[in-house]
Amino acid sequence: MKHIFIYIVYAAAFALAGSAAYYSVFGLSKLFSAQAFAVIIMASTLEISKLITASYLHQYWKQIGILLKTYLVTAVLVLMLITSAGIYGFLVSAYQTTSDQLTVLDKQTAVVKLKNNRFREQLSLYQFEKEQLNQSILDLSKGLSNNVIQYKDKEGNIITTTSSLTRKALQSQLSDSKEQRNLSAIKIESLTDSITKLDLLVLDIESNNDASAELGPLRYISDISGYPMNVVVNWFILIFIFVFDPLAITLLIAAQIANKKTDMNKSESLNDPTQIIVDNDQEIELQDDWDNTLMDGLEDNLTQETLSATDIEWLQNAANQEKLNNRSHTKIIS
Repeated sequence: MKHIFIYIVYAAAFALAGSAAYYSVFGLSKLFSAQAFAVIIMASTLEISKLITASYLHQYWKQIGILLKTYLVTAVLVLMLITSAGIYGFLVSAYQTTSDQLTVLDKQTAVVKLKNNRFREQLSLYQFEKEQLNQSILDLSKGLSNNVIQYKDKEGNIITTTSSLTRKALQSQLSDSKEQRNLSAIKIESLTDSITKLDLLVLDIESNNDASAELGPLRYISDISGYPMNVVVNWFILIFIFVFDPLAITLLIAAQIANKKTDMNKSESLNDPTQIIVDNDQEIELQDDWDNTLMDGLEDNLTQETLSATDIEWLQNAANQEKLNNRSHTKIIS
């Protein structure tokens, strides 16, 4: 399990380092777009050299001199700053692209809203005109109903009648007012439809745009914090790069430390004499079985063929010597 965890740490370290290198390389290539391919090659080489230098410093820290150590540490720190600058450039470029799209969207929305406000102003004027026409029509209608003339005839009787000229004038004005009111109503209805269409257009532009959806959380944070969205984005990018490449280097060194300690523990366990457990009785019993087997073989050979006395004596001495050697070896181990 310890080895598996070490491999996981290595995988995380290389994944972080690879991601940081990718974003840094392409971020630097955007900063120097005139020679983008050359910058990619240079930055990739520097990223690989940075990881190798950090590993070298960790493994041979006590063996290298102070000047070389100082230079390599400075080089690693500078390369980390370069990587962070590349990541910053990459993220700023990505945000700027989305921000430009959002700026265009805001301008389109502003134009539509401006036109909508003009229609609303015209609608207010026509509504006010319609109210005046309604009041004028009401007054003219009252005038027609009150168009009465009274006079005395020769006999002194009071005569009540209407003025035809006044009635014709009032009726003409009333007809004009009603016609103007109808035209105003048509214009009001048309303007109301136009305003509704523009409101729906603004809603469609704001809701169906990817840039608005991507920057929605940042815009919300900007609104509640009171800072411009560019400042909020800059904070997030700085926090992001602060833990990106330094964490990759730290994980790489941590994995090497863990691997080294695991190897040391394994070596100590192999060299520890207390770990060698030998059952003396069992070992002696095994040696006795082997000696019995050897003697049985000798007896079988004696029964199968005739050996000289010298050969028999030599074989017996060899068996006894082997037995003594095995017992001595068993005592040394125990």
